[in-house]
Amino acid sequence: MSELVAAVRAEFTKVRGVRSTFLALLLFAPVSILVAALDGWSARGALESNSPMLRDGFTAQQAGLDGILYGQLALIVFGVLVVAGEYGSGMMRVSLLAVPRRGRLFAAKTTVVAGVAAVVAIPVTVVGYLVTQLALGPHGAPIGASGVPRALAGAVVYLTLMCLFAAGTALMARNAVLPLAILLPLVLAGSQILSVIGATKEMAQYFPDRAGMEILTVNSPDAYTGFAVLLAWTVAALAGGYLRHRRWDA
Repeated sequence: MSELVAAVRAEFTKVRGVRSTFLALLLFAPVSILVAALDGWSARGALESNSPMLRDGFTAQQAGLDGILYGQLALIVFGVLVVAGEYGSGMMRVSLLAVPRRGRLFAAKTTVVAGVAAVVAIPVTVVGYLVTQLALGPHGAPIGASGVPRALAGAVVYLTLMCLFAAGTALMARNAVLPLAILLPLVLAGSQILSVIGATKEMAQYFPDRAGMEILTVNSPDAYTGFAVLLAWTVAALAGGYLRHRRWDA
């Protein structure tokens, strides 16, 4: 156990010491909160002017969670770089010399990815919600409104699992280019576009990000199903990443 703790500490030190990885992590908060503020401000203007531009089914409660859907891109980059950065620079060989047991190194990396993602997601999710409601003014909803606390908790789970999923794909690819080239466009717009096309609509609902969004949807009846689908994707990515990490040379 002491060796695993030492490995976790070493991985955490790497997160703070590698500039690109730390920068990706730092961007999560400002991007999420800025989008939350802009979303609340624009929605308030639309509500007060009876603008037809307001999206269908708009609620103040759900609007409070929109910011992190863009901020999550920074966490995905973080999850990829934590792993892929070492393969690209050759530092993985040094890590394996320090921690020869690959299973222990894998456990340390995934523990740090999950822990860091959850720790930053909790305050950013709460602050983002409150900023949106502040921007909405009289149209805002309290943080204790029906379904909101569960959705906020679900958002933290969603962000943590997506970050782990990104790390798993990076372990399989052993580079940053391919995972980022697939995941960022997919999460930003790809799965949303596919979800409205007749031929791909049914398939798109089982994509990790689309299914996972049910977890952070206020009063969603499909929250547990969405969680199960996202968890399955995450476990599969980590399992594939572990096999790749265990069997191939660094």
